[in-house]
Amino acid sequence: MSELIRAEGVSKEYGAADRRLTVLRDLSLTVRAGEKLVVVGQSGVGKSTLLHVLGALDQPSAGRIWFDGTLLSSLDERGLAALRNREIGFVFQFHHLLPDFTALENVMMPALIGGADRTTASRAATEILADVGLSERLDHKPGELSGGEQQRVAIARAVVGKPRAVLADEPTGNLDPVTAEEVHGVLLRLNERSGITLVVVTHNERLEELADRTLRLEDGCLVE
Repeated sequence: MSELIRAEGVSKEYGAADRRLTVLRDLSLTVRAGEKLVVVGQSGVGKSTLLHVLGALDQPSAGRIWFDGTLLSSLDERGLAALRNREIGFVFQFHHLLPDFTALENVMMPALIGGADRTTASRAATEILADVGLSERLDHKPGELSGGEQQRVAIARAVVGKPRAVLADEPTGNLDPVTAEEVHGVLLRLNERSGITLVVVTHNERLEELADRTLRLEDGCLVE
């Protein structure tokens, strides 16, 4: 498989010089296209920070990151926003759905932001919601959905634009084991059917077992 994401010498620090907190420390990583990569580690070690810098939501304090050969630091804010919208889907522990909009409308949002007309966006959103088993919930608002259904809507929203990669931050952290297994199944099917690269940070041992590769984040560094 070809390389999709590469990080070299990445560090991330917060705070003033006299209270510097180093979260990531000279970290390097290569993620292959189509790979299922899981990153584990204790709470607070920087797993979310790692996803944010890999997905161009935040900038590293040092080091370089490439996405499909493009050096992220070479892009301006507009270029980074376009890359995130077109190439990367994000799934978070808290799904961040818009409460006043239906499942269909929530999933349409990235396509509309990306410039699609409403008919095209609606068609794409309807197809992906059916693919995650929610064809009967299109007109339901988040408050009318179960936790697992809401997270499946969030996954549909993340992949509606057919991104190359999905970065997921504890995607089943708030779900019971049975529902978590269903959500894992959705993510794995997307990987197998569409070749979407998955990078997931999680405490869930079951997802670790299903990954192509598992890394542990310790003291700001990744270890096998």
